[in-house]
Amino acid sequence: MAASGSKPNLMPKTLFIDTNKLPRVKMPQGEATEILNEQLAGAKNVLGTLRWLKSGEKYKADPSDKHQLLYLMEGKGSINLENKDHEVSKGMGVYLGPSETATFQAADGSSLKIFHLAVPKIPK
Repeated sequence: MAASGSKPNLMPKTLFIDTNKLPRVKMPQGEATEILNEQLAGAKNVLGTLRWLKSGEKYKADPSDKHQLLYLMEGKGSINLENKDHEVSKGMGVYLGPSETATFQAADGSSLKIFHLAVPKIPK
């Protein structure tokens, strides 16, 4: 409870993360930086990653015991789901349940910026 005459702190755990200042790491499939994890934000059950792919590069979200959301923030390319390619552009995305997979590929002459959120499967 707030002291008499003072305003309560409505967002005591709000954390601003400037993703432009986080280091990009060269990966076998493009570049990536974690933007939501335990070290940055105390997030124990979720991992948020930004991924960048250059023209022709691919990223495969491997099957796991996690729920995954991949959202295309910039660019155009394709997503391969169940061995079928789907053209995608900014604002599109895909949800993958545990054991599902998808492969993103940047179109020729384009690049992709992908927000990738992974949350562990909750045991029953």
